[in-house]
Amino acid sequence: MSFTQQIFQGPLLELWETIVAYLPNLIGALFVFCIGVTIALVLCRVVVKIIALLRVDELSKRLEITSQFQRFGLRLHIGELLGWIVKWFFIIIALIAATDILGWDQVTNYLQRVVLFIPNVIIAVIILLAGILLGNFVQRVVKTAVEAAHLASADLLSGMAKWAILVFSFMAALVQLQIAPELIRVLFTGLIAMISIAGGLAFGLGGKEHAHRFLDRLKNDISSDQ
Repeated sequence: MSFTQQIFQGPLLELWETIVAYLPNLIGALFVFCIGVTIALVLCRVVVKIIALLRVDELSKRLEITSQFQRFGLRLHIGELLGWIVKWFFIIIALIAATDILGWDQVTNYLQRVVLFIPNVIIAVIILLAGILLGNFVQRVVKTAVEAAHLASADLLSGMAKWAILVFSFMAALVQLQIAPELIRVLFTGLIAMISIAGGLAFGLGGKEHAHRFLDRLKNDISSDQ
């Protein structure tokens, strides 16, 4: 054996031994990942069918949740959304198991953080849906109350109440997702202050005559009692 052959033969043998030693882990990781993806796809279809049987999407249309998302150019299909979340949850779990088998600790830690973040996404979606439901309910209540009082601007007041709740819900969802939470808190505080000042001015200017009449009536009642 020549000197040149000895130089190349040693590294090649070491490389081959490394590949042979690593091959079982690679095959095991691929097998685990494929099983995980299969389970994820099956569960996704199961969730979509269950939501369809429960007619959740029809309920969301009746509650005007779907129409609210359509105004923002988004098509909401609750079954597909939940199925997508379940699918990617189990795919990421399969990736964590595969990378752990391969010994990729940094990738495993990153994927674990992603999995831990998924509940925040679910809670943020629930906050948005609850905000839409509450906003529509408050809009109807305010509109009915204003119309019953024979006051003007029933649509304006009910719309303002609804959109105030929607904005607060959106901000709460962003905080839950940990997207610039400090900035959102500052904006939230400023918005509350702005609404309070605007409401105070509107009540003070627009309700001055009503307040004057109420005080005069109260004064007359006290005088008559005496």
